[in-house]
Amino acid sequence: MTRLADLMVASLGEPRHDSPLFDFIADRRTNEHYVNENDRVVFHDTVSLLDEAGGEPSTLPSFEPGGPRRRLFFAPGSTRVGIVTCGGLCPGLNDVIRGLVMELARHYGVSEVTGFRYGYAGLVPGGPEPLRLTPEVVHDIHERGGTVLGTSRGPQDLELMVDRLVGLGIDLLFVVGGDGSMRGASGIARVVRERGLALGVIGVPKTIDNDIPFIGQSFGFVTAFSAAAKIINAAMVEARAAVNGVGLVKLMGRHSGFIACYAALANHIADVVLIPEVPFALEGPDGFLAALERRVVERGSAVVVVAEGAGQDILDAAPDASVTDPSGNARLGDIGVHLRNRITAYFADRGLPLTCKYFDPGYLIRSVPADPHDSVYCVRLAQAAVHAGMAGRTDMVVGRRHNRFIHVPIAHVTSERYCVAPDGDLWLSVLESTGQH
Repeated sequence: MTRLADLMVASLGEPRHDSPLFDFIADRRTNEHYVNENDRVVFHDTVSLLDEAGGEPSTLPSFEPGGPRRRLFFAPGSTRVGIVTCGGLCPGLNDVIRGLVMELARHYGVSEVTGFRYGYAGLVPGGPEPLRLTPEVVHDIHERGGTVLGTSRGPQDLELMVDRLVGLGIDLLFVVGGDGSMRGASGIARVVRERGLALGVIGVPKTIDNDIPFIGQSFGFVTAFSAAAKIINAAMVEARAAVNGVGLVKLMGRHSGFIACYAALANHIADVVLIPEVPFALEGPDGFLAALERRVVERGSAVVVVAEGAGQDILDAAPDASVTDPSGNARLGDIGVHLRNRITAYFADRGLPLTCKYFDPGYLIRSVPADPHDSVYCVRLAQAAVHAGMAGRTDMVVGRRHNRFIHVPIAHVTSERYCVAPDGDLWLSVLESTGQH
């Protein structure tokens, strides 16, 4: 069970400087713009869970609220800031970079930011030269996908990275990345703490799979499943145009099937959705192949959506868990190709005609610019991250819960993975939409 102590965010020390935002909102002083730092955002959202947690309101598990503070740890105008983007591409990375730079420049007087290139590889000696980020440089980067800083996977030596930050005089580092990147950020914060340095580390969690817990929705997720929904629609068009057509779409989702679920719900045309959280059988009267045959015979076509991590147990050769990618993730077998081959063989064995069109749009989806919904979310996350960093918070990420921006210790968001609950309302909605059993 989550405890209040698990959710307490680290700070570099007592705030020493007045926030320049007071002048920015001077004509609107009747509106309280600053966060009430004595308030908290409760972890639970139902009466039954609050009753189960027990105790007085002040002792309940809760998060520190995000937003601007009246007093700052770092001096506005003289703080030196770095930004690094790590891991795979995701819609919205450039929006976050732009949001960080603009907020720092416009409201905290930080006119120049050091952008470390190609992930943590840019934070070690001999790595790529940093990129100077100014409001002029980032002015229109949100209009294109990817990240102007580049990215890479895999860890680097923590001591060397801290040496580089100290050598460049960096006071505050923003890390934009997934759970592995956040563990790296927490490692940097630990080394900084051990050395007794006043250097803040703030994470903006990024995962296209939406699998980071406690922070609400990940940025880029809405753009990703919206783009995926268009691919599913294309698969439907191809399937319906052929005799016994099957459109098979493989989407991202190593351990969590959120993109597959949301993309399928977005247009209600998928007949089967397969995700890592729900095992399935290929063979037998209740297996996937027999169900697909019935659907094709009854309706003339079918659309199947599968998350990349689904069905790893049914592959001809189970993936070797000891073989990992540079981020430490186990390399998956290709469930999409496996299903395509098994579907083709199954229909051929029964003498049934089949036209199977296979779609694997992963890189296409990852590389698109953020849609307006995600663009708004990205800039608000960036602003919340800057407010937290300037106030001296460290070893934490920004997120949103109960529609409120919050601060969460990195150790807590990396303690588990957010997954689709097989007995939850999202999966029930998918089953209701597809009619699968």
